Amino acid sequence: MSENAATNPSLLAQPGHLYVVATPIGNLADLTGRARALLGAVDLVACEDTRTTGTLLTRLGLRRELVAYHEHNEIEMAESLAAQLAAGKSVAVVSDAGTPGLSDPGFRLVRACRRRGLPVIPVPGPSALVAVLSAAGLPTNGFLFVGFLPPKSAARVAFFTKYRDFDYTLALYESCHRIDKAVEEIVAVLGPSRVICVAKEVTKIHETFLVGPAGEVQARLAKASLKGEFVLLIAPADYVL
Repeated sequence: MSENAATNPSLLAQPGHLYVVATPIGNLADLTGRARALLGAVDLVACEDTRTTGTLLTRLGLRRELVAYHEHNEIEMAESLAAQLAAGKSVAVVSDAGTPGLSDPGFRLVRACRRRGLPVIPVPGPSALVAVLSAAGLPTNGFLFVGFLPPKSAARVAFFTKYRDFDYTLALYESCHRIDKAVEEIVAVLGPSRVICVAKEVTKIHETFLVGPAGEVQARLAKASLKGEFVLLIAPADYVL
């Protein structure tokens, strides 16, 4: 029997509640039933790009009020949305793909709600970070997620140097424009034998995992398409695949 609001009250949007909703990173089937129900029940949806989220809602057969909430207006919109929540509106915050707040807008709105004592409800689901960690074969007993590294090569080299002997897996996102340079810098700073994982287009048709010594991954990456979204993992120095 399928669940509905009558059998599962958590599918109902409550007044004054912020719902942090994870959306698919590529495969629409990964959207949870709870996420779908709440996206169709809240008063408004705060999203990075109203066109992207509008397309998602259309595919789900949903119509909701959308408000743009992105890196360029996040500070002022966080307070505006928190005020609307305080007035009794229910709001879902989503990113273009994945879980809000992880290298995507969301943190400032959640903080504004916590400061006001407003309820914040996670609606978990897809995350590129967690998906890659679960399937790469690198240690997951502990990891450091650093989001996107700086665009300047010198800053990235400084980062790799600083964490050369880090005891846990390093996890980061990288642009398709810089992934080859980042791997080149890993080989130069950490050595060609350091085990890494370069994953792209996770859950999509062209999903690719390149796992192994950094020198070998660099060679394979040179022959691959660099289109798409990348997750990069770096294993501890003593790890052997």
